[in-house]
Parts: sequence; structure tokens; C-alpha cells
Amino acid sequence: MADHRTDGDESRAGAEDRRMTTREVAERLGVKPETVYAYVSRGQLSSRRGPGGRGSTFDAREVDALLRRGRRETAFGGETAIRTGITLIDKDRYYYRGVDATALAERYTYEEVADWLWTGRLRRGTRFTAPHDALIAALRAVGSLPSHGGPADRLRVAAIAAAAADPLRFDLSPQAVLGTARGLIPTLVDALPAAGPLPREDGGGPLPRRLWSRLTAQAPDEASLRALEAALVLLIDHDLAASTLAVRVAASARSHPYAVVTAGLGVVESPLHGAASGLAHRMLTEVLERGSAGAVVADHLRGGRRVPGLGHRLYKGPDPRATALFARLEAVPAAAGALAAAREVEATAARHVPLHANVDLALAVLSVSAQMPPEAGETVFAVARTAGWIAHALEEYGERPMRMRPSGEYSGPTPPQPLP
Repeated sequence: MADHRTDGDESRAGAEDRRMTTREVAERLGVKPETVYAYVSRGQLSSRRGPGGRGSTFDAREVDALLRRGRRETAFGGETAIRTGITLIDKDRYYYRGVDATALAERYTYEEVADWLWTGRLRRGTRFTAPHDALIAALRAVGSLPSHGGPADRLRVAAIAAAAADPLRFDLSPQAVLGTARGLIPTLVDALPAAGPLPREDGGGPLPRRLWSRLTAQAPDEASLRALEAALVLLIDHDLAASTLAVRVAASARSHPYAVVTAGLGVVESPLHGAASGLAHRMLTEVLERGSAGAVVADHLRGGRRVPGLGHRLYKGPDPRATALFARLEAVPAAAGALAAAREVEATAARHVPLHANVDLALAVLSVSAQMPPEAGETVFAVARTAGWIAHALEEYGERPMRMRPSGEYSGPTPPQPLP
């Protein structure tokens, strides 16, 4: 049978069949070859072995489609999405790299989950240790702050001091960033002033135990430490929250990991973000003192304020982080009073509007029951979220630099205007 294809048909068929090498794909997308393989692992590109089994080849149409999506995302405005393979929030559940985050908090430690999130490998018994020089610099810097400095102040200063002590901080290769992350998180914890006796293994023991001694003078029991560990895992990431977006912008500009974390810390102390648990802590304390959630809820509403620790715009039902942390706190005898107060607040406020407890209220139960200061939840949040920020930085370092550059919509006076 005669072949009736035109020259145009033949050229289109050739384009459809064309395969590209890894190097060609990297040049086409403007990324490193390592990033091309990351796209494959995330399911954004498919690959086949090349002729003779050497190297990988890619469908040119898929590559062009990915490039078009990337160009749309560079607008970075309105409802434009930013690709991420870290956290999915769906139907009142949330997942780290496709795995239920609450299940991870049940089974693994914070350090194990953080390292797995960065590398894709789960290594049992993973421990993070602060580098000596970075820790000494951070301790001195934090020690110079006034006594009324808040947790975000201390953590920011510690991160900046640790950066100054690291001459290799500008190395953005994946292995270097991982090394920085494994040292920075324990540095942030160990640089905080002690609130009680430090554990004997301080500097090399489990991170939750070291953090606990910075938050309260009360001796921990195992159930309380498990609750704190769960809180750390549950708070590692939550999609593109405000602080995480700041981190991605900094990483897009190729800031080093310490600066990236500092960008996140600059946002996290907002009362609408990481510091929200402090408001819930003060409310629960008042409920326990007055013996009535109704009176305290009424006072908040009378003053035109929202009741702290209730509702979350991403969940129609209960916040799964709160549900998981409450379950851990039920095993803590000292938490019974604060837990009952939190449930009374939730029940009282839900009489007219079905609001559920969020993770800030659960953090407040932990901090109130352990006699921690109101700002303790903010510290837990910031330390936990540092692992997520590093994961987002690693992801962003693999993208095109400076893609997070929105265009301003000017609304000022029409030029030219006279000199003032």
C-alpha cells in the first residue's frame, strides 16, 4: 500500500519519536543532570535505557510539556502553583512524599524522618550532632542577647552565628547541604539556654530530650518525650506555608542553607503562623485558672478576637496533626487537665460553628502540662520545621535560579511627576 504521508506528517512523526539524552534534557530545561533524574523519581518525566543499555533517553514531547509548565509557573502570582514532591494535603490527611505523616510520627523519630525526607532513605538510629565550632559560636551569640529575647530571636542568632563559623556554607551541592542540615538542627537546639538539668548525653543524645531541657525545668517522663517527638515529626512540613514560601524564594536566589533557614525563622514568629500556639497556651492557662471554658471563649468573642487553636483553612474536618498529638498526650498523666480544657474549648466554640482543634491547641496542651513558657510551642514549631525548610531548599536548588520573581502591579501616580 502506498504511503500517503506528506512531508509535514513525516516531520511531525519524527518529532514524536525523538528521544533526548540526559544532557540534552538538562540543557533544554536549564537545570543540572541530577535534577533531570529527580524529575523522573517524582514522576514528572519518564525514561528508557538508551541503545546498548547505556544512559537514559527521554521523550521530547514530555520534556517540552514540562518546560511549558515551568514557564507558566515563573509568573509566581495569583493562583500559580509551585511544583513540590514533599507534602500533599488531601481530604483532611497529609502525606510526606506520599506516606501518611501521622503514621510516620507513630513509628519513627524526628531525625529519622527528617533524613528520610531529604534523602529518600530511612536509616534507623539516625542522630544529628552539632559541629563544635558552630555550636561555640552559636552559644556565644545567643548568650549575648537580652533576657527578654524570644525563641525566634535566639534561633535566628544561632543560625547566623553557625553560618559565620562555616567557611563552606556557600557549597550548595546536595551532599554539602545535607551535611549542613544535620549539623544546623542540633546546633539550634543545643544553643538554647537550659531551663532545667541537661541530660547526661547532651550533644549526642536524642534530640527531643535535649530540646525538652531547654523548654522546662520539669523532669520528662517517657510518655512526654514521645509526645514531643511526635510533635516534631508532625510539624516538619505543611506544604507552602508562609515561612516555607520565604525559604523557597531565598533558595531560588541561591542563598546558602543557613540563610534559607533564617528566612523561614523571620516569618515563623508571626502570631498567625508559628507563634499561634502561644495564644492558645495563654487561653488554656486561663481556662484552668477560672475553671470554665465558656467564660474564656465568651471573653475572646466579646473582644472581637478569634478563639485561639481552632479551625484551619486547609481542613474541613479535624486537623490530623492535632488528632495525632492529642492521642499521644492522652498517655501523659500530667496532661489530663489541659487536655480536658482544650476539649471543653472546642466543644463550647462548636455550638454555632463547627470548628475543630488545630495543632496549635495540641501544642498548647503539651506546653501547659509540662509547665513550659507560652513561647515553647513556637520553639518546637521552628525546630521541627527547619527539616522541612531544608527539604524545600534542596528541591529549589535543583530548579532554575531566580524563578521566584513576581512582577509588581504598579498602582502609584502616573509618571512623570515633579520632583518633591
